[in-house]
Amino acid sequence: MDYAQQQRNPGKHMVGIGIVLALHLLLGWALINGLAQRLVDVIKAPIETKIIEETKPPPPPPPENLPPPPKFAPPPPSFVPPPEVNVNPPPTPAPTITVTTVAPPPTTVTVAPQAPPAPPVRGPVRTEPKLDFQNACTPPEYTAAARRAEASGNTVIVYTMDTNGVINEASIERSSGPMRENKVLDRLALEAVKACKGTPGTIDGKPQKLTGRVTYSWKLEN
Repeated sequence: MDYAQQQRNPGKHMVGIGIVLALHLLLGWALINGLAQRLVDVIKAPIETKIIEETKPPPPPPPENLPPPPKFAPPPPSFVPPPEVNVNPPPTPAPTITVTTVAPPPTTVTVAPQAPPAPPVRGPVRTEPKLDFQNACTPPEYTAAARRAEASGNTVIVYTMDTNGVINEASIERSSGPMRENKVLDRLALEAVKACKGTPGTIDGKPQKLTGRVTYSWKLEN
């Protein structure tokens, strides 16, 4: 019988296969009963953990009798640049311009003779009426009370004179003073003006009824 014939014999193969199966079953039983129980015991054991604190070294002792820190010289001052000076350039001279003026030719102007100016228009010539207390009229006199009070001043009277010199209307325009005696003197001057006859005013030389003013001065004579 050759080798190939021996390999084809099925009896030999069945024995080898049975041995291999028996070994596998034995190994599985051992693992199930022994090793599995040990693994469970190992897993059930408590696990302890510890926190280890880091040990810090003690701080070094403070230094004693240390030498003073070295003194450094102050730094030199920073460089300050000098101020800038702006120098203006000299002004540029203006160019000289020569202008030549050409005289125009003479012009002949004909001046027409002017008419003589018209004579000015003159208004009417008017003269004011006048009262003469020195010669034509009787002047008023001081009263004893006004003399004792030493009343004085100027009484201004406005009047209207007719063409024959007679006073038609008269009134006091300004009093001679604030005192009661001044009021008495004003009334005396008004009566003297009404009783006086003067020179009537004129317009273009003809007597007219015009209004005038007269001022009578009251003065005490020593």
